Amino acid sequence: MTALPRALSPLQHAHYRRLAASLALSLLGHGLWAVAVVWQVVALGGGPAALSLVTALAAGGMLVSTLVGGALADRLPQGHILLGVTLTEGVTIAVVAVLSLTGVLALGHVAAVGLVGGIAMGFYYPAYSALVPVLVPPGDFLAVNGLEGVVRPVLAQAAGPAVAGFLVAAISPGAALAAAAAAAFGAAACVTTLPVREAPATHAGARSAVAGLLADVGEGFRYMVQTPWLLATLLFAATMLLAFIGPFEVLVPFAIQAAGGGPSQHAYVLAAFGIGGAIGSLGVASLRLPRRYLTVMNLLWGAGCIPLVVFGFTTDLWLMLAAGAVMGATFQAGMVIWGTLLQRRVPAELLGRVSSLDFFVSLSFMPLSMALAGPVSELIGLTATFVVGGLAPAVLAVVTIVVARMPADELSHPLDVVPEVPSGPLAEERLDRV
Repeated sequence: MTALPRALSPLQHAHYRRLAASLALSLLGHGLWAVAVVWQVVALGGGPAALSLVTALAAGGMLVSTLVGGALADRLPQGHILLGVTLTEGVTIAVVAVLSLTGVLALGHVAAVGLVGGIAMGFYYPAYSALVPVLVPPGDFLAVNGLEGVVRPVLAQAAGPAVAGFLVAAISPGAALAAAAAAAFGAAACVTTLPVREAPATHAGARSAVAGLLADVGEGFRYMVQTPWLLATLLFAATMLLAFIGPFEVLVPFAIQAAGGGPSQHAYVLAAFGIGGAIGSLGVASLRLPRRYLTVMNLLWGAGCIPLVVFGFTTDLWLMLAAGAVMGATFQAGMVIWGTLLQRRVPAELLGRVSSLDFFVSLSFMPLSMALAGPVSELIGLTATFVVGGLAPAVLAVVTIVVARMPADELSHPLDVVPEVPSGPLAEERLDRV
């Protein structure tokens, strides 16, 4: 993420490099945590239901905080928010790592840190999403989103899981947790180098501040409801993840275990997902935005769930790797389009709140999916659960495109023409909000 678009000014270039370094370390930490927490739960004697509890608490915590996080991202210096999130993650994960390495860790500790980490993430994503357009001109949105679309899966879904799988197999889950904590502290160190202007002093009371935040959240909701393409896409994403994310996050490790695999094989599948995501991101970013960007994006996500079915019918690792790579490619290709779409069509003053609503609505069923994955698989079996999780989203994608009349909308609002924006002192002034 250091090879930045040439349109950036020297000041923008320096700030974005620091932000990118922080994001890279944060993503690496999340990839480490994703594998470490699975095998830490297994080491504590937990099964699918226990892992469902931990992951559901993390997802629920994120939903609880993300709306407030979006309002704050449009009000406060985003650098402060990112610093608070990364420090919180570093401290809490470090505590769990120490408890694990000393042999006194309990499932309740892991669940509590998952909840805290989820709450922190609810603040991170809106702040980061609102900060990028401050540093990057519109003409470079697709390039930057594509670049981040490469780095995100490589670190969070390939390198991080691979390192965690090695550490778990060679040492213990506690060692992988310690590495995740170190990555979070590194991310915090990078954020501290970003320039921050103090927020203006205010004499409003706590009640007025709360009322203002609620009003900001309400404004974001009104924009979402009045914007058909946005509302329809978020509702589709919510139902898609209800069907897909629980089986993928909770049940895939146990399908791998049933096939004779362990932490390393789980890491390989996640790495395949990440590598596929990097390839998909590069493919989209190297081209112009598709003319039918809404249709293509939703079909990529819906059809991208179909390979999940493979995990219900095979014990061959290479087939699981191939399925993971295809899912990663389609998901990340759609995400590059989605990020550029939000930055191009959502007003800048609402981007933090819309990004938080993106999290809140699209991930609203994720805790339920995580919580149900284990019990449902015990009721109907792993194979049937994977079939439903893989096929239902493809049907939902087609229904969403037709009902929301996306083909007409995307033709009326083309994104393959980049608007001209002023540069120079005006662009530099936007950095004050960092």
